[in-house]
Amino acid sequence: MNKFHIRLLIVLSLSLFSLFSCSDDDDDLIGNWIRRSDFAGPARGDASCFVIDRKAYVVGGYDGRKRLNDIWEYNFDQSYWTQKADFPGTARGSAFAFASEDKGYTGTGYDGINYYKDFWEFDPINNQWTQKADFPGTARYGATAFYLDGIGYAGTGFSTNYFMDFYKYDPQTDTWETGVSIQGTKRSYASNFIIDNKAYVVGGVNNGSYVTDFWMFDPDTQSWTEKAQIADKTDYDFDDDYTTIARLNAVSFVVDGLAYFTVGETSGLNKYTWEYNPYSDRWTERTSFEGTARTAAVGFAIGNRGFVLTGRSSSSSSSLYFDDMWEFKPKDEYNEYD
Repeated sequence: MNKFHIRLLIVLSLSLFSLFSCSDDDDDLIGNWIRRSDFAGPARGDASCFVIDRKAYVVGGYDGRKRLNDIWEYNFDQSYWTQKADFPGTARGSAFAFASEDKGYTGTGYDGINYYKDFWEFDPINNQWTQKADFPGTARYGATAFYLDGIGYAGTGFSTNYFMDFYKYDPQTDTWETGVSIQGTKRSYASNFIIDNKAYVVGGVNNGSYVTDFWMFDPDTQSWTEKAQIADKTDYDFDDDYTTIARLNAVSFVVDGLAYFTVGETSGLNKYTWEYNPYSDRWTERTSFEGTARTAAVGFAIGNRGFVLTGRSSSSSSSLYFDDMWEFKPKDEYNEYD
């Protein structure tokens, strides 16, 4: 082989290397996780979380030894935590929570022996808890809840059975009524997020299977609409890579009109992060969570900034429990040194 042919082969090899080095992996690394100041309370998993007026609240959970009844307030604008008045009900984990314009609400849950259906309101101005009308469904844990147009919605979960029922709460009258059940699969440990005044319920587990049907609730019509499943269920290409979305005990939050779904567990711990676009009804993989893998964490978004904090390393008695907090910046390039 003469020198010309050798040089040609080298050039072609370098060209092919350059072509294939611009792989899908680069796309997967869009978004960057940054560790922020730690959660000030004890490490825990299975806590509840809500946001009121640019402040986030983390309530209860389990620290590996006991259930907790404390509540911590995160001042987003000044980046510090303050402990508030303890939750006066039985200490518990895996309760649902949502917030109205000026109050926080939490209900149901599990203390290691008993399931609960009591329901409580937190007033952050007066730092005061008030017991409200009981949740009308069966006592349970692992339910999900959200707030739309002045009404709270809570449903799904598990006790001796998996549930798909939903109930509506009016804070003005302190009354519950039966709502429209989610369609498709019963589930517990599902997540939800809200975009354009629509609620989306995603993930969870039912009878040992990870739930893949994905639903949107419209409060104007009081109806559920099925969205594209979070698995490879069609003959089209768009869902070919949807193999790591389905899970339970995940965190979701919304930044700039797009939802982010991360951590949680399948057969093991899950760090994959996915972005959902409600206008195209498509998911795109983003940079995986960069903290220690975990499940049963909490998350929130304030001012178009999304955060993940607390959680546990497994479901076993030897679980590690976490008190670190991470921010996700979906438009930044991945930087492993942040």
